[in-house]
Amino acid sequence: MDVHSAVGTLLVIAVIAVVAPIAIALLPGPRIPQVVVLILGGMLIGPQGLRIGSPTSVQILADVGLGFLFLLAGYEVDQRLLRADPGRRAAVSWLMSVALAGGVVGLLYAAGLVRAFVPVAIALTTTALGTLLPILREQHLLGGRLGKHLLASGAVGELLPIIAVAVFLGATNRWVALISLLAVAAVAFGLTLLSRSFRMGRLREIIEEGEHETTQTTVRGTVLLLVLLLAVAEQFHLDAVLGAFLAGMVLRRWAGSGLPALEGKLDALGYGFFIPIFFVYSGMTMDLKAMVSAPLRVLMFAALMLLVHLVPAQILYRRSLDARERWQLTLIASTALPLLVAISEIGLRNGTMLPENGAALVGAGVLTVLVFPAVAVVLQRPPIVSDAPTPTA
Repeated sequence: MDVHSAVGTLLVIAVIAVVAPIAIALLPGPRIPQVVVLILGGMLIGPQGLRIGSPTSVQILADVGLGFLFLLAGYEVDQRLLRADPGRRAAVSWLMSVALAGGVVGLLYAAGLVRAFVPVAIALTTTALGTLLPILREQHLLGGRLGKHLLASGAVGELLPIIAVAVFLGATNRWVALISLLAVAAVAFGLTLLSRSFRMGRLREIIEEGEHETTQTTVRGTVLLLVLLLAVAEQFHLDAVLGAFLAGMVLRRWAGSGLPALEGKLDALGYGFFIPIFFVYSGMTMDLKAMVSAPLRVLMFAALMLLVHLVPAQILYRRSLDARERWQLTLIASTALPLLVAISEIGLRNGTMLPENGAALVGAGVLTVLVFPAVAVVLQRPPIVSDAPTPTA
């Protein structure tokens, strides 16, 4: 590794990470998610842009950022919501979206537009609710019945695609992937049981005592967990995304109300350092020529993301939500960017996705983040009521 290249690339990434929220705050209109600006910044400095950043020099940090992205996504999942009616309805809706995506992408495969339709089909069904939570909170979209369905749909739209990625894209042998999935789930369940034992209770006290000291036990343990997942993934040719997601869910169970500062520290470490590196790195590795040369492919994927979520929403939520709320749910569920970046990166690394499709999927994700939430917010605004007196007959 060229040390000077690595330090120079990190410096440029740090500048982009600092400038991104400031630029977003200064822009008029609806707030743009930072992930869009970070990816655009990576495109600007990458090999197909100004050529002042080297993606290979920061790849290991980007891998840790990818792990943090899924760990924090798992930490956000409220398991009680998934067991209730909104969670069950969201799971059925996602399965219907998978069936629709499989049929549509199968036609694209027959037409020669995709090489292997599995990663593209999975990508069309993803949801990036975590990226949009600040906007949804500001616009009061998370309250009431709509809010419960939005949260459940977003959690399912993150969890189930990650499991599908681990099974279908994360290993050279599918049986190995299934065994690893069961093993990770068993370990997660075992850790949850151990946390209730006396000895683990004493260990918990030791961890809490060092949480606010220079030892920072919880943060160090989280980083150790992620690096261990990366090492296991490299050794056994597995992807660590599922393990990171389940680790986040286990951390949520362990932390509860006993470690209230853990979530803030993970946000600071992940979103403050590692995750921006991953998004800028993804922008640097993006095939801009393929994206620019095929704008219709970008629009096609964005339209398909909307379609595969629209049909289930109109069928399954007809009695739960009114027409306006169903459209809001469809638009939010169709918004997908971080998972698209991760799936495209994995598909390009293992050779199952064409470069032009990877670039077009990420471009479509950027388009959905910019357009779909804005339309959902417009639908949330109450109609203007005129102060003029109503004419009488």
